[in-house]
Amino acid sequence: MENNMSITGDVPASLSIPQKAATFVGIAGLFILVLAGLNTNFPNKTVWLSISLSAITVGIIWFSKATYANKHEGIKNDGVWFKAISNRGYLAWISGILLTGFYIVLYFYPEYLGLVEKGDNTGLIVFFDPLSKLLSGGPASQWFVYGTLYTIAILAFGIKFIWKYRHNRYERLRTISVMFFQTAFAFLIPEFMARLNSDSFSLPYSDLKSIWPLNYYNFDQYRVDEYISAGNIGIALLLFGIASIFIITPILTYKYGKRWYCSWVCGCGGLAETAGDPFRHLSDKRQSAWKIERWVVHSVVVFVVLMTTAVVYSYLGDSSKGYWLTRDVFLIGVALLLTAIFTLVMVFKRNEFKKDARYGAIGYMAIILALIAFHYLSGKNLFLFDAYQLRSFYGFLIGSIFSGVIGTGFYPIFGNRVWCRFGCPMAAILGFQQRLFSKFRITTNGGQCISCGNCSTYCEMGIDVRAYAQKGENIVRSSCVGCGICAAVCPRGVLKLENDSMKGRINSKEVLLGNDVDLLDLLNQKQ
Repeated sequence: MENNMSITGDVPASLSIPQKAATFVGIAGLFILVLAGLNTNFPNKTVWLSISLSAITVGIIWFSKATYANKHEGIKNDGVWFKAISNRGYLAWISGILLTGFYIVLYFYPEYLGLVEKGDNTGLIVFFDPLSKLLSGGPASQWFVYGTLYTIAILAFGIKFIWKYRHNRYERLRTISVMFFQTAFAFLIPEFMARLNSDSFSLPYSDLKSIWPLNYYNFDQYRVDEYISAGNIGIALLLFGIASIFIITPILTYKYGKRWYCSWVCGCGGLAETAGDPFRHLSDKRQSAWKIERWVVHSVVVFVVLMTTAVVYSYLGDSSKGYWLTRDVFLIGVALLLTAIFTLVMVFKRNEFKKDARYGAIGYMAIILALIAFHYLSGKNLFLFDAYQLRSFYGFLIGSIFSGVIGTGFYPIFGNRVWCRFGCPMAAILGFQQRLFSKFRITTNGGQCISCGNCSTYCEMGIDVRAYAQKGENIVRSSCVGCGICAAVCPRGVLKLENDSMKGRINSKEVLLGNDVDLLDLLNQKQ
């Protein structure tokens, strides 16, 4: 029975012979890992690990080449709404359940992967020992296994992504960027740093591209103590982490928008863009989802601010004789900093916010200051809970369940950026900066828009791009990660990612239709 509803092409045909062969090779590599997880005793782990990882990588790249390399450059929808894997069909649910199961075991039951607290590891973890000893000099852990598979996924699917969008230079460059940062800064460099550790010198694991509040644990007492005990290099890394929050991040976001991190550097974004690319059209585009997104992600930001404040507060002293930064100085400093940010935003950027955003900002600010005041008036523990309880709760709910189990495991069901939209505190803070003082925007030419809807369909952040394009209105949204796919799939060149001046950035009142713009007036303004 013909079930093609598209006037632009036929329902995708079955897999070709090269695609089937590539699938067999990739599954064979995964099967070796499954056997290792079942405690199969491989005679030479180095050889079998190399065969397994190579087969997985070759299978993905070979399949990608067979799918895209011999096709013409340009937009490739390829019937995503007809495939069981990309239209929430049975393959999507099977994949989601398997991925979610893997994340649950990884986070909460690593002993099933072979982790042994006292003694030698077994199963899948010990299978990765040869690679771990080569890089860091020590045995593997469940996180090394995860990091290895994570990096292979970004590299292999990154090549697939480059083939698919090879007509777009921007997409090629940013994909190469996330592949580089994941491989170098998130995987190899931390392992090499671990190799430098000894009885007299030790550095904590440090993903140099992971910035607070994404690495909410960076200012825990044990990590700060390790940084300080490592001497100058440890103090330099600690200062770099602080500078990243207050100096580096705001400057880069002002110049380039949040895309510099979310689409060019971040490992979570890198996996979403590469391995999660086939599912980007599944993002919820409803206005109700947008409202939920704003409240949930900013609630996460408020919680992580409270948690970090409580953690830092918990190991500061009350006397200024040993060190000037006491508990009182720190809390007063936090209150003044947040009040200053809140006041400046409300005075100079009040019109940038919708009514519910203004009410939310006032409410959150009142909660934070009330909790600090409650601490001083009652003399009880800061924020009613001790720092360890806060950190454990956040690590379980946000760091494990949201970012891992739901955020990645359910790519085939909720889309590839559900974590970035609803749970990532880093994305929320960068989005706040992008909305208020960034030069970045996506410009539109409404007169050229044919309302095909490609841009909205493939926006992974659930933005109705077409609505902006039809009006010729610049797209300035906190949630936009600047991936550029909307521009890449536009058949008319309506959309363009730009870094320009702040003037005229948000022009919803001035522009109604693309062909209503006074071009002469715009030219005079630029002179």
